Amino acid sequence: MTKARIIDGKKIAEKLRQRIKEKGQWLQEKYGIQPGLAVVLVGDDAASHVYVKNKHKFALEADFKSFQHILPEKTSEKELLLLIEQLNNDPQINGILVQLPLPSHIKTDRVIEAIAPLKDVDGFHPYNVGRHTIGNATIVPCTAMGCLLLIKEVMGDDLDGKKALVIGRSNIVGKPTARLLLNESCTVTMAHSKTTKLADECRNADILVSAIGIPEMIGGDWIKEGAVVIDVGINRVEVDGKTKLIGDVRFDEALKKAAAVTPVPGGVGPMTIALLLQNTLKACFLQNNIKMDF
Repeated sequence: MTKARIIDGKKIAEKLRQRIKEKGQWLQEKYGIQPGLAVVLVGDDAASHVYVKNKHKFALEADFKSFQHILPEKTSEKELLLLIEQLNNDPQINGILVQLPLPSHIKTDRVIEAIAPLKDVDGFHPYNVGRHTIGNATIVPCTAMGCLLLIKEVMGDDLDGKKALVIGRSNIVGKPTARLLLNESCTVTMAHSKTTKLADECRNADILVSAIGIPEMIGGDWIKEGAVVIDVGINRVEVDGKTKLIGDVRFDEALKKAAAVTPVPGGVGPMTIALLLQNTLKACFLQNNIKMDF
């Protein structure tokens, strides 16, 4: 078998961001409305600061208004909820994202539920989760939608009957990805750390999405010949005294078995930010009762 295609998430995300920018510019020219994204960060987590910086950068590149609220670790839950209420009521802001994880003294569910559903560009609010579950979603979690778009980049829009395995059952990636694939008429299996005979489940999958967060757990012998492998894992490991990012999949081994595989980094990650911008643009259209075409 020939070597697998490496799915270039950076390139695909760049094209998507350009389309988003063009739609946003059309919105400004026709209606005088500029999409606005507010990102809230509480605490000093280094990785979170990098993510927030990148979101700000790409929002500005898309010609969005970008608002950053960087709060100290000691910020109380009450103070954070008050800020969210202010953002909910601010007409300049179409999307609100609270960077996770939050400090342990703040209840994450309470914060997510405080965000107005139509401004919840992460797609985590129970209202948006419910709409997604019944197949009538408006805003879908960014990483999950990014996974689907990467799969379609390789396999096309018709995924009817494909056997899909999603490893990981988080509300952020695993569950929404499984729902998206089910809505595409795939036959979907969900697996996790307690799944028995996980390797056998992987070997049956035409589409393998791993979001379990275990470094290089999946070797080439777990992958079906010709499968599409989407590696969502972002695992920081020490190699020769330096920190390195690796996925859940042994990349070099996957290249010898799969039809296509995402690298880490440079695969799913760039898509997540692009979909955040798209969700913000969708939210702007919805809040202004303007017909969407995405």
